Amino acid sequence: MHPKVQAVADVLAAQGMTDRVLEITEPTHTAQAAADYLGCEVGAIANSLVFSATGGAFADEGEPVLVMTSGSHRVDTSALAPRIGATNIGRAKPEVVKSATGQVIGGVAPVGHPAPLPTFVDPVLAGYPEIWAAAGIAASVFRLTYDELVAITGGTVVEVE
Repeated sequence: MHPKVQAVADVLAAQGMTDRVLEITEPTHTAQAAADYLGCEVGAIANSLVFSATGGAFADEGEPVLVMTSGSHRVDTSALAPRIGATNIGRAKPEVVKSATGQVIGGVAPVGHPAPLPTFVDPVLAGYPEIWAAAGIAASVFRLTYDELVAITGGTVVEVE
C-alpha cells in the first residue's frame, strides 16, 4: 500500500473503520472521474479542497482550511468566508496543499495529514447514504457515511454554496 494511503488507512482503523480503502487501477483526479469509476452519482464524491483563509479568526497571512464538499457543488468563497469567520478565502497553491496535507491535489484525503486542519463539511453530502473520498493519492478512495466524515475530521457543518 502506498505510504500516503497507509496513513489514511491507519487513521480510519483507529476509528474502527477497517477495510474501507480501495486502491484503484486508474487515477481519478476529478469528482466526475471518480464517480464514473465507482458507478455512483458525482454528488456522492466528497471532494477535499484546501483553501487559504485570511482575516477575522484567521491569520492575515492566511491559514490552510479543508473544505469537504459534494462533487456536485462549487464552493462560493465569498459566501463561505463570513460563515467560517474569515475575511477572505482563496484556493491554496499546490505547494500549500502539499505542505498542509502531505498529499497532492487530486488525491487529498479528509484525514492522514501531518497536523489537523480546520475542516468544514458541506451538509449536501448528508443526502447520500454512502460517500467516497480520496485516500491520499489519486488512485485510491474510501467509502464512508456523512456522519463518519464529520466525526473523523472533527469538521464543522457549513453550507459552502
